[in-house]
Amino acid sequence: MLAYTYAGDGVFALRDKPVPVLTGPRDAIVKVTLASICTSDIHIKHGAVPRAVKGVTIGHELVGVVAAAGSEVRNVAAGDRVCVNVETYCGRCWFCRRGYVNNCTDKNGGWALGCRIDGGLAEYVRVPFADTGLTKIPDGVSDERALFVGDVLATGYWAVRISGQEEGDTVLVLGAGPVGLCAAACAKIKSPCRMIICEKREERRKFARAFIPSAECVSPEDMPEVMRSLPRGGADRVLECGGTEQTFEMAWKYARPNAAAVIAALYERPQILPLPDMYGKNLTFRTGGVDGCDCAAILRLIAEDGLDVSPLITHAFPLAEADRAFALFESGADGVMKVAIKP
Repeated sequence: MLAYTYAGDGVFALRDKPVPVLTGPRDAIVKVTLASICTSDIHIKHGAVPRAVKGVTIGHELVGVVAAAGSEVRNVAAGDRVCVNVETYCGRCWFCRRGYVNNCTDKNGGWALGCRIDGGLAEYVRVPFADTGLTKIPDGVSDERALFVGDVLATGYWAVRISGQEEGDTVLVLGAGPVGLCAAACAKIKSPCRMIICEKREERRKFARAFIPSAECVSPEDMPEVMRSLPRGGADRVLECGGTEQTFEMAWKYARPNAAAVIAALYERPQILPLPDMYGKNLTFRTGGVDGCDCAAILRLIAEDGLDVSPLITHAFPLAEADRAFALFESGADGVMKVAIKP
């Protein structure tokens, strides 16, 4: 089968690999029907994810059909349409029992797919812990609408959840890329009194205005004036999804005293909190990788409440043209937001 692999030293390449097989009773084999490129894949390419294994098939954002399931798998069966969780987790360790599935202690736990074990930019993928790593897609929900449930939409949902957002809050989303817009879509569900999306690129601000018309889409240069219009000196919840030095600074600078800031972005370089400048703001910071255990809840929102982030799919390519797809995604040209890949 075709598989897009991390060849190392900044190189991805299509390779021919054997179709995966079940290696344990909790495994499932999924025939991939649609996958997408994630910014985390680009971080792997650039060497910013040291745990990534050379030769691994990349890709961790995908949907498909269960082709085979191990003898201990109970929640899915052959023929089920499923979304694949970015994290494989045992469901039994101390962290998993408390919902901290990103920190699963199993050797294949946490973010393994497309990083430490073969992922989903291929025709088939083996998913360990299928009962926790796969979620059945409800009838009537298309592959496109379910595609981002296991990763980028899960990240946006998780960011809102751990921010503690309440109805009537003012929410500031930093970055109008896929993570930022998924976070904004999830924050909108909780009825904020005001939502501000800050993005430096005009084409992304334009996209964000069309995607969430009720949000104010502004540039970083607009932010001082915007903040002066807010009561209590800043936003109640800040969702940092930009991943730059500037957005990291804005996360604490534009939060009101005693606010919560969630750092949902993945950085390639260390960032510094200037604690003397922050003294007295009494902020709560939440950081880290998504705990992707909300997929069933997100799919219910899609099926029952109309949550739809499929407009983020701006381009699509066959797997055989993965090099071209990645070149476009990494360039950010032509209004690219998310690129889908179909095996």
